[in-house]
Amino acid sequence: MRLRSLLFVPGDRPERMDKALGLAADALILDLEDAVAPAAKPAARRAVAAFLKANSHKRLWVRVNPLDSAENEKDLEAVLPGHPDGIVLPKAEGGASVAELVRRLTERGNATAQVMAIATETPAAIFGLGSYTGARRLAALTWGAEDLPAAIGAATSREEDGRYTPPYELARSLCLFGAAAAGVAPIETVYPAFRDEAGLAAYAARARRDGFTGMMAIHPAQIDIINAAFTPSDAEIAHARAVVAAFEASPEAGVLQLDGKMIDRPHLVQAQRLLGQVS
Repeated sequence: MRLRSLLFVPGDRPERMDKALGLAADALILDLEDAVAPAAKPAARRAVAAFLKANSHKRLWVRVNPLDSAENEKDLEAVLPGHPDGIVLPKAEGGASVAELVRRLTERGNATAQVMAIATETPAAIFGLGSYTGARRLAALTWGAEDLPAAIGAATSREEDGRYTPPYELARSLCLFGAAAAGVAPIETVYPAFRDEAGLAAYAARARRDGFTGMMAIHPAQIDIINAAFTPSDAEIAHARAVVAAFEASPEAGVLQLDGKMIDRPHLVQAQRLLGQVS
């Protein structure tokens, strides 16, 4: 499942869901959590359930409310009959949280929905980022820079120039390594300034450089920029194929020369991973 761009759509705005289907996002996240006021959650569940039933096979995910919320069970009861592709789990605190969600899914007869855990939203979650290895149905890990500072009493997660402060750079990095250890997709968090196209492009480029394979979006205008950032260029693909071909021609070699530069086995792994993204 290719997940370069995942667009959040409020669950209580069915007209936006219909419009979002025509966009180029790799997946939609129908949101029943932060984007929906408490009083609007029952109507949002009904809208999301109806939308899922009317639009199967459209790469639709649902962000439910946290496991310890009374809303979580209501969310699952409402949306699982519509067979969403995946469930986005907020405030996850390690592999045990995923296991509990999967138990609830299975208990309700759902054997197919995958899971993306938002893995840095509580202080305890930071210490569980190495525990997702082997979690059943886990497809991706992502992180957030809003709930955690609120939980610990920080004034903000960002410097004046928009960069993350050290504690939140740490959370981002641990999410990235936790996803790699678990063998699942690392997904970059949202870029809130949706009118800042240049800033978004730079942010997404840094994310891909660091190893993230996709990114969440909060506005339709962000989708094309995100897709472009996480799509390998023709030059990158050609270089990766050349690396693979070089090692295929010399399978016993540990180090080779290509275009005047030395390449070794880590370069081969990188090339194979890049080509796997476009196959």
